[in-house]
Amino acid sequence: MDLLSTSLIGRGAWLLRKWSRQIWVRASLFSVAAVAIAVFSALAAPYIPADLEIKLAADSVGGILNILASSMLAVTTFSLSIMVSAYSSATSNVTPHSTKLLLSDSVAQNTLATFIGSFLFSIVGIIGLAAGLYSDSGRIILFLATLVVILIITAALLRWIEQLGKFGRVGDTIDRVEAATTPPLRQWGRTHRLGAQPAVPVPDTARPITAKTVGHIQHIDMEKLAKIADAHDLTIHIVALPGAYIHARRPMAFVEGRVDDERCDTIMACFSTGTDREYDQDPRFGLIVLSEIASRALSPAVNDPGTAIEVVGAGLRALLAYAEACDERAENRFDRLHGPNLDMDDLFNAFFNPIARDGAALIEVQMRIQFALEALAENAPDLFADAARRQSERAVTRANEAMTIKHDREVLAKRAEWRTAG
Repeated sequence: MDLLSTSLIGRGAWLLRKWSRQIWVRASLFSVAAVAIAVFSALAAPYIPADLEIKLAADSVGGILNILASSMLAVTTFSLSIMVSAYSSATSNVTPHSTKLLLSDSVAQNTLATFIGSFLFSIVGIIGLAAGLYSDSGRIILFLATLVVILIITAALLRWIEQLGKFGRVGDTIDRVEAATTPPLRQWGRTHRLGAQPAVPVPDTARPITAKTVGHIQHIDMEKLAKIADAHDLTIHIVALPGAYIHARRPMAFVEGRVDDERCDTIMACFSTGTDREYDQDPRFGLIVLSEIASRALSPAVNDPGTAIEVVGAGLRALLAYAEACDERAENRFDRLHGPNLDMDDLFNAFFNPIARDGAALIEVQMRIQFALEALAENAPDLFADAARRQSERAVTRANEAMTIKHDREVLAKRAEWRTAG
C-alpha cells in the first residue's frame, strides 16, 4: 500500500489494520491453523494411500509430539517473560508511549503465535493418537505435518534469537518510533491536509460538528466525508486534525449547507476518537514520543546525553523526509473539504523545545540541536527556515541561563551564528 492510499484509507480498513496489530490476533490465527492441520490429518487419511516405507517413522510421531508439547509450553512461557520484561524496560527507561510499538512488533507476535500454535497442534495430535482417531495413513500425514511444524519452529526461534539482542533496548525503540513517525510525515507532505483544500474563513451560518466523547482524534475518513459532501451539496471545514484533544464544546468540523441531526451524526462518525493517540495520521505524535525519549535520557536519574543526541538525529531525518515528500506533492482530491496545514512552529516546539529545555546546561546537546536546526533551514528554507531560527534563538536563550561556564556559552553562540548568516 503506497503512502497516498495509506493516508486516505477508510475507517473500516483503518480499524482492521489497528485490530490486526494486536498481539492476540496472530496467536489466535496460528492456533486455529495448527488445530485444523491436526484434525485434517485424521479426516484426510482415507483419501491418501499409506506408504509402508515411512510407516516406522510415522509410528514415532507420538513421541515427537510429546517432546514438542512440553518444550513449546516452556518456550512460550519464557518468551512471554522476555516480552513483559522488554515492555517494562521501555516504560521505565524510554517512554510509556513506545510500548505500543513493541506490542505490535511482527517478529515477537509471529514467534509467540508459532509457539502457541505448535503447542496446540501437539496437544490435539496427542489426544487424537490416544483416542485412536488416526489410521496408518493418518499417522503418516500427521508425521509429515509435524516435520513442517518443526521447520517453522526452527525459523521462528532463529529470528527470535536475533531479535532478543535488541528488543526493548533504547536504540531499538528510537528506531521503531522514527519508523512510525516518518510515514505520517511523508503522507502529510505528499497529501497536504489529507487531500483537502486549503482552509478558508468559516461562515457564521456553518453548523459545528462536535464529538459526544472526550479524547483524541485518531483517524479521519476523508473519502467518506467527501462522498457525504458531494451527495448532499455540502462544504465541510475540518478544524481539528488527528491528534487533537476534543470534547463536546470543541468542534471538529463545520458544515455549510442544509444538514439535519442524522446527517451530522454521519459526519461525526467519520472522525474516530479514542483515549490514546495513534501514529497513522498524526505526525506530531511521533515527534512528541521522540522528545519524551530524549527528556527521559536527560533526567538526573538517567543522565544520558548520548541518547538525546541520537533522538535529535532521528527527528532530523523524519522532518527532512517530510520536506522531501513536499516536493512530490499530489493534487488535492477533495474539492468540498477544507482543512488546515501542519504548523511548522507547532511541530518544532513539540520536538525541539523539550530537548532544549531539559538539555539546556549540556553543551553537546545544544550543539546538536543547532546542527539539526541549521540542516533543516538549509535543506528546506521555504518550509523550515523561519521556524528553525525561532527555535534556535529560544534554545540559545535557555542555554545561556543554564550554562555556568562562559566558554560553553561562547562556543554555542558561535555555533548559532547561522541564524544571521546570509
